[in-house]
Amino acid sequence: MARSVVVYDYGSGNVHSALKALEHAGATVTLTRDRHEALNADGLVVPGVGAFGSVMTALNSVGGGEVIDARIAGGRAVLGICVGLQVLFESGQEHGVHSEGLGQWPGTVHKLDAPRLPHMGWNTIEAPSGSTLFAGVENERFYFVHSYAVTKWSLTNTDPLPNPLVTWADYGERFVAAVENGPLCATQFHPEKSGDAGLTLLENWVSNLG
Repeated sequence: MARSVVVYDYGSGNVHSALKALEHAGATVTLTRDRHEALNADGLVVPGVGAFGSVMTALNSVGGGEVIDARIAGGRAVLGICVGLQVLFESGQEHGVHSEGLGQWPGTVHKLDAPRLPHMGWNTIEAPSGSTLFAGVENERFYFVHSYAVTKWSLTNTDPLPNPLVTWADYGERFVAAVENGPLCATQFHPEKSGDAGLTLLENWVSNLG
């Protein structure tokens, strides 16, 4: 039986490629901001395009933080993509503006220290042993489009969630490329734009929805 996945429609912009990729990965996909559907789907995908602050404003306007909190508390899967990863952290510093994030993980999103921004294109990742998301694609390249990232991870315990598995990439400096933390996962890159490797990652995620 196909797993049901809601792509959270809070105004993030073009999510067509994410819908298609998730369908290709074997999910039954719905684009909606309906609270009941978002809470009860097997998986919830939180896309993110644009600035940290504007994404948080849009999410808060539809009660997104509460939906994500409720799903995680119930052990229901959530996958953040791009800025959808960034807003899971405590805060973001963008264009001199400090914005509060969802606070699922401690840490601050800031501008990458790199010679050229945005970081746009294919890059390798360093996946940890035991990764479910990257099973079979640990040595592949993924597609990034961003200028901001989390570069420090000091978290060792997220009780009651299991200790997170953190995947890294490097562009000017080392940054968080993905996190797997029990029901809560996120990628800084766009799996839906990452060819076969990205589809495999989404298939890995969908196949583990329960």
